[in-house]
Amino acid sequence: MDANQVAMLREALSTTGWLERTREFARALRTSTRRPGGLLLLGTPEAEPWHLTAHLDDESRLGGIPELTPTLVRWRPPPDAPAHLRIGLDRLESAGKGETLFVIAEDAAPVPLLERVDDARRTGAVVLSLDGGDQELEGLAHETLSVPGRNGFISFDGAQHLVSAAAAYPLGPGADGAGPPPRGRGPGRSLRDRLARILDTVSGPAGD
Repeated sequence: MDANQVAMLREALSTTGWLERTREFARALRTSTRRPGGLLLLGTPEAEPWHLTAHLDDESRLGGIPELTPTLVRWRPPPDAPAHLRIGLDRLESAGKGETLFVIAEDAAPVPLLERVDDARRTGAVVLSLDGGDQELEGLAHETLSVPGRNGFISFDGAQHLVSAAAAYPLGPGADGAGPPPRGRGPGRSLRDRLARILDTVSGPAGD
């Protein structure tokens, strides 16, 4: 990325409301899931959310936040995959209260995905979506974070980094990341500082 694009990403934290929206979405992610393994991540048949799953797993483990432990739900899991990687769509049939279906879909959600989301909502699961502006998917979700393509501020991948980072911070009244880091972390800076460092990583050095 060039210097102007990097500057735009940094500015997004302070002038466009991205930090606030991400923090609100992350709060919903934390408070809607009440037990380990109850955070179900589902992508589209063509794009599984491996990246975000790995980041949330790290945040859960390093921060001592069991409710952030993600369960990757796959459309066509190989039968010989490790147990935690062969969880199929049938897991959604048992999704209910205290669990969250977190849908990550940069492109328009296909009808089979919308049907699965609707079923999970009907059985009591909270539905969250990180999407590219899909109105049908957002209409089924309780909370959404929309990242339209070519929005000029942040990429879809960058938004995933922000969500996973914000989800690991304290939920106290007015928590803004200015206080101490979660359990299991060394001396840290505020959430704003940490997200700025993440944006630097996502954007890459100027001139790339």
